[in-house]
Amino acid sequence: MRRIMFTYFTSDPSSKALCSPMLLSTFSHFSLFHMAANMYVLWSFSSSIVSLLGCEQFMAVYLSAGVISTFVSYVAKMITGRFEPSLGASGAIMTVLAAVCTKMPEAKLAIIFLPMFTFTAGNALKAIIAFDTAGLALGWRLFDHAAHLGGALFGMWYVTYGHELIWKNREPLVKAWHEMRTKNSGKGGGGRSN
Repeated sequence: MRRIMFTYFTSDPSSKALCSPMLLSTFSHFSLFHMAANMYVLWSFSSSIVSLLGCEQFMAVYLSAGVISTFVSYVAKMITGRFEPSLGASGAIMTVLAAVCTKMPEAKLAIIFLPMFTFTAGNALKAIIAFDTAGLALGWRLFDHAAHLGGALFGMWYVTYGHELIWKNREPLVKAWHEMRTKNSGKGGGGRSN
C-alpha cells in the first residue's frame, strides 16, 4: 500500500488528473451525520468568511484548503502506515472555522445543543487544535485529525499572511502560471495537440 501511495505522488507530470482525488475529496463525507455536522459548521461560519474575503476569494481558499488538508492527511497516513480514506471536506471546513476564529477571536460561540455554555472563538480554536494534535499524536481514529490540523493551520496562515501575499498579488502569479503552462505545452509536457 505504501508503494501505491508513493507512486501516486510521483506519477507522470503530464497527467492532468494528478490532483483530482485531492480536489474531489473536498466534497466527500464518511456518513450522513458527518455531512450534516460539516454543513452546519459551514453554514454557521460561511457568512462571516464571505464578508471577510468575498465570494471569489472564499471559493479559492475553500478549494485550496480541501487539497492542502487532504495532502496533509496523505502524508500523515504514509508516515503512520494507516491507509484509510482521506476526506478533505472536514479539513476545508476547518479552514473556514480557523480563519473566522483567527480574525474574530473575541466573538462568542456556543455548541448547538448547549447554547447556555458560551466561549470565545479564540479559545474554541485553541481547544480544537489541542484536541486534533492529541488525536494525531495518540493515534485516535475518531476523525481525520491530520486533515483537521492541516485545514486549521492553513486557515490561520491565510487570514494572517496569505491574503496579502497571494490574493492581493495574484496578477503576477496568474501570469507566471500561464507562462509556465505555455512553456510546458510547447515542449510536449501535457499540452493538447489538435
